[in-house]
Amino acid sequence: MADNSSIPAGTGAGEPASGLYLGLISGTSADGIDAALVRFEHGAAPTRCALVLGRTYPWQDALRERLVALGQGGDARSLEELGTLDIQVAQAFAQAALALIDEAGVDPRAVAAIGSHGQTVRHRPAGARFDGEHPFTWQIGDGAVIAERTGIATAADFRRRDVAAGGHGAPLMPAFHAALLHSPDEDRAALNLGGIANFTLLPARGEVRGFDTGPANCLMDAWALRHLGRPYDADGAFAAQGEVDPSLLARLLDEPWFALPPPKSTGREQFHLDWVDARLSGGERPQDVQATLLELSAISIADALRAHQPATTRVLACGGGVRNTALLARLEARLPGVVVESTERYGLDPDFVEAMGFAWLARQTLAGLPGNLPSVTGARGLRVLGTVHPAG
Repeated sequence: MADNSSIPAGTGAGEPASGLYLGLISGTSADGIDAALVRFEHGAAPTRCALVLGRTYPWQDALRERLVALGQGGDARSLEELGTLDIQVAQAFAQAALALIDEAGVDPRAVAAIGSHGQTVRHRPAGARFDGEHPFTWQIGDGAVIAERTGIATAADFRRRDVAAGGHGAPLMPAFHAALLHSPDEDRAALNLGGIANFTLLPARGEVRGFDTGPANCLMDAWALRHLGRPYDADGAFAAQGEVDPSLLARLLDEPWFALPPPKSTGREQFHLDWVDARLSGGERPQDVQATLLELSAISIADALRAHQPATTRVLACGGGVRNTALLARLEARLPGVVVESTERYGLDPDFVEAMGFAWLARQTLAGLPGNLPSVTGARGLRVLGTVHPAG
C-alpha cells in the first residue's frame, strides 16, 4: 500500500544565504519556457517563499513545431533527431535561466540550484492504454547541458522515479500547492489550467489528493492555430463567436479516459487534433467547435471536482487558462456555490506557480527529501525525485 504521509519541508541546510532557486518548465502546450527565480527563507518550510522574477521565453517556431508533433504522438524521424532535440531543448532552457538571472541582477553563484522539468515527449504511466507492462515517462532537455551552460547545479528528470515506483509521475505540484494554499477553515482545490487541467484537492482536514482531469487549453490552442493562425484563443473570443454543439460535446465526453479513477494523468498523446477530428461529423463551423472544446474543458473539470471533493468551497486557479475569462466563466457556471478565483489573490502569480514548484522540487532533491505524494501519483511510497548534475 502506498505511503500517504506528508512530505517533510526542506530544511535549507547547506544552501547559500540567498536562498535562491530557479525553476524551469515547458508544459503540454509548449507555448514557451516559464522561468521563475524564487527565494526561500533559510531553514523555512515552503510556505515562506517569494517570486523574485518570472518570465516566459518563446520557443523558436521550428523547434516548437517539432516538440508539439512529438507530444501529440508523432515519432522522431531518427535517433539522431531525438538526440539533437534533447540538446536543443536543454540549450534553450539554459539560455532562459541565464536571461532571467541577468534581468534579475543576480550573481549566478548565488543560485543554489535549477529545477528543470524539461519537455514531455511521451507519457505512458501505469494503467495507460498502450503497453501497460512497461510504463515510462520521457522529458527531454539534458540537465547536464543546463548545468554546464549555466554553471549552476541542476536537478532534472523528476518524473521517472515516481513512475518506477508504480506511480504516474504526475501531477507533481500538489505538495507545493498544499504548502502554500491549504486552509484549515475550508475545503479548497488548486486548479492548474495548462495544456492539461489538473487538480490538487486540499480538504480542511484529510488527505491531499491530485490528478489530471483532461484538456484545459491544449485542444483549444491547437484548433485556434489551425483556424486563426495563432496557438491561442485570446480571452476566449473565438469560442464566444460560436455555440456549443451538444452532439459533438457528447461524443467528446464519451472518451473512456474521463471515467478512469485517480490516480491518472494524461497529455497531448491522448488529447490532440486527430482525436477531435475523429469525432467531427463534418460541416461544423470552426467557432462552434471552439465553443464546444471550451465547454468540454469546463464540464470535465467541474465533473471531476464534484466526483472527488463535492464539499469544495473555493477553487484557486493558476496557469495560462486563468487569462481565458470565458473558460473561468463556464467553470463558475458549472460549479454553483463555489468561488473560482486566481492564485494572484493569494500572492502567487498564476503564470509562474508551476515554475516556482520546480524550484521547490530542486530544493527538496538537493536536501535528499522526497518530492512526490503517493496519495496523488499512486507510487508505492515517498521518493526523492530527479537526477542532480553538479555545477561545472
